[in-house]
Amino acid sequence: MYYTVCEVAKRLNLSPHTIRFYSKEGLLDFVDRDQNGNRIFKESDFERLFIIASLKRAGMSIKQIREFTVLCDKGDSTIAQRLKIIMNQREAVEEQITELQDALDVLKYKTWLYEVALEAGTTAVHDNMPLEDMPPNIQRIKERIRKLTDDMEQFYKDASKSQNI
Repeated sequence: MYYTVCEVAKRLNLSPHTIRFYSKEGLLDFVDRDQNGNRIFKESDFERLFIIASLKRAGMSIKQIREFTVLCDKGDSTIAQRLKIIMNQREAVEEQITELQDALDVLKYKTWLYEVALEAGTTAVHDNMPLEDMPPNIQRIKERIRKLTDDMEQFYKDASKSQNI
């Protein structure tokens, strides 16, 4: 069975434009064309296209994906190179996830802060609020913020001491 660009796009949750772009960039050389020159996809093309789309979502550039697919086409002699590329990208994605989780934690903290302030009618409600009166997830974020503030204060104290020597 063969599938059109639109059918593949729908099935993989991509736009037809994206698939055509990947083709234009040389990532879909494995895709056949019908007698009218239209791309036709086989069931076996889906895995490779899914991997290409996943690598793109993972932050790889088109150039990097092309280099990866060329290595795939070369066969088993490039397994170590492909593994290194995938491991490096996985590490980069894990770092991004950590950064995004930190950002989400701050947004959760600020959401809680403003919800409580809205109920109290003032942001001053938090000024003397004991940590124990805060939800556990907010306590953890507040502690991280305090630690960051303490670390910065210590950094500036150390810097000023070294300049006075």
